[in-house]
Amino acid sequence: MHISFYGVRMTRVTVSSKYQVVIPTEIRRALNIRKGQSLSMVNMGGVIELVPDRDIREMRGAFPQVTLDDIRNESDRE
Repeated sequence: MHISFYGVRMTRVTVSSKYQVVIPTEIRRALNIRKGQSLSMVNMGGVIELVPDRDIREMRGAFPQVTLDDIRNESDRE
């Protein structure tokens, strides 16, 4: 069941007797969530956020504006 809340489309899920929920197909596909992948769950003031854990290799190119010159060594902090 889809619900619209402040212009955001939401999908309703049900908690099973074992406290499990199924992530809807459209969300799994949009976020490229795979079987066995870990998710982090965060309580954001009464709102549950599921954040997919990503392999560090998937982060390559995520911050193109950062260069090696921007990275400081421990010795630079003294």
